[in-house]
Amino acid sequence: MKYNTLGRSNLQVSEVGFGCMSLGSDHAANRTLLHQALDQGITLFDTADLYQKGENEVMVGKALKSRRGEVVIATKVGNAWRPDGSGWDWVPSKEYLLEAVEHSLRRLDTDYIDLYQLHGGTLDDPIDAIIEAFELLKQQGKIRAYGISSIRPNVIREYVQRSHIASVMMQYSLLDRRPEESSLSLLQEHNIAVLARGSLAQGLLVNKPSKAYLNYSAEEVAQAASAVQKLSESSQRSMAEVAARFVLHHPALTSAVLGIRTGQQLADALSIAAATPLASAEVQALQLALPATTYEQHR
Repeated sequence: MKYNTLGRSNLQVSEVGFGCMSLGSDHAANRTLLHQALDQGITLFDTADLYQKGENEVMVGKALKSRRGEVVIATKVGNAWRPDGSGWDWVPSKEYLLEAVEHSLRRLDTDYIDLYQLHGGTLDDPIDAIIEAFELLKQQGKIRAYGISSIRPNVIREYVQRSHIASVMMQYSLLDRRPEESSLSLLQEHNIAVLARGSLAQGLLVNKPSKAYLNYSAEEVAQAASAVQKLSESSQRSMAEVAARFVLHHPALTSAVLGIRTGQQLADALSIAAATPLASAEVQALQLALPATTYEQHR
């Protein structure tokens, strides 16, 4: 396993992270899976207060409590469940963040959160007040670093210019190369870590039947999957290794956070971590499979 520094923080994270969102309700099975991941070198575990109405944080905290010093726990904030459970609302206020962190700390059963991420964001938010909340939490020792989870270039630019974010989590894959237009280079220039989600594009690059994805038709998705398969066969890597290694080829990338729910998915994630990085010619062959798209909104 390779480890990278999380942007301007002093945190070290595994090149492949464990996305906890899809974990089931069996605490014992989840604990076993999380410990197996940690035993094999995965140290970054990503959750959110939104997932399973907070129960995901409870499960992650309980499973990792005995090994707290070995892991980097990342969680997210900004979405508040309605009292009737019918959905959630975006609450990007300083007051809410300072209140929500206490609930996350309690659910995770920890004194500190390694990476606290704003779970979204718009230009209409009180950005300076949000940054003040994060900085205060850092001073208080309740968080070690903060970042945002956003695919909006205009929001990312504001936080780059106005804050000390350590990271940005965004969707990035061969089927979603929109971050390549400006966001990845901007974040690399400012030494801000990029945590990629959606590296396998919902499995469309690996084993799922083709369907339309973002602005790509089902036929174009099939073209991309075919290019991944072709490289897989010629390089003796699995399709998942090729797809995820495409994401990790970019120098701005710090970690690919993969959704893991089963032992097989963990095995796949570990094989990605162990796989040989793509050569530049291999990257170019994949890029030629279909044209990159760009963001149409929030530019």
